[in-house]
Amino acid sequence: MSMLRGFLVLVLFFILGESIRVLFALPVSGGVLGMVVITFTLMVKGSVSDELASASQGLISVLVLLIMPGVVGVFFMADQFSGQWLAVAAALLVGTFLSVLTTLLLMKLVTAGGDGDRE
Repeated sequence: MSMLRGFLVLVLFFILGESIRVLFALPVSGGVLGMVVITFTLMVKGSVSDELASASQGLISVLVLLIMPGVVGVFFMADQFSGQWLAVAAALLVGTFLSVLTTLLLMKLVTAGGDGDRE
């Protein structure tokens, strides 16, 4: 039952993100806006409930399925990229590097903040 409550929380934040997207006519996915809102909510709250953690762990195991629509879309649009493979490859490499760098810096910031609280 707790996992269902966690899924309900995730769905409500998704709906909130979609509502924000439609209301302000933003060119960003409602799911992304929902994740931003839930991130700020959890930062203010300072903790994650057991229900939300349980539902999130269940979704992490099938995270690779969220990548599939993009991969399939690229497969069917491959002819549109025919003369732009260098730009696509550069964007993938730079994007991957920036993602790893951002993750590293955030992890250092989070772990440094956690060590300061223990002393």
